[in-house]
Amino acid sequence: MINALLLGIGNVLWADEGFGVRCVEAFSDAWDLPAGAGIMDGGTQGLYLLPYVQDARRLIIFDAIDFGFAPGTLHVLEGDQVPCYLGARKTSLHQTGFQEVLACAALAGQLPDPLVLIGVQPVQLDDYGGSLRPAVREQIPRAIEIAIARLESWGLAPRPRRDPARPVSPLSLERYELGRPAADAACRSGDARFLPGQG
Repeated sequence: MINALLLGIGNVLWADEGFGVRCVEAFSDAWDLPAGAGIMDGGTQGLYLLPYVQDARRLIIFDAIDFGFAPGTLHVLEGDQVPCYLGARKTSLHQTGFQEVLACAALAGQLPDPLVLIGVQPVQLDDYGGSLRPAVREQIPRAIEIAIARLESWGLAPRPRRDPARPVSPLSLERYELGRPAADAACRSGDARFLPGQG
């Protein structure tokens, strides 16, 4: 069992839906976690994340959530608020799966405590191949600051990474931006033949 897990969930292919994954990517690029803490890109894995959640004493989740706030608003939920909110207003299919992960962990008596959700109100989701909108991307450093403060309060303070020259992932935000076609060069909302009111 690990003392704390930082988990980013979401889909980098759907604009602001990638917020959680980009948070753990940015965190991992800049910070080293102490022994007993881990970080994970959970993507859209849903129930496959259950063993990792059950193995963590404490859990910090990064995600894009429809709080009903102004776009780009960062908001923190804790404890019982987290699974309730994930189920109340879904922004994507992965949240249904993750709500089930938390429910299963709770039923097994293995729900991490404390449980913290660092969420952002998305600006736009239905932009396939799009990137984070500026208002959402600007919240990544603040989300990381909040996570660091929590880790420090748990005696798991991360250290600034001393070796920034690591291999860059082909799915990193930087490479993704460089290789992403312009909106007018690629269909960014799905196949027009299957969209309502088309054809």
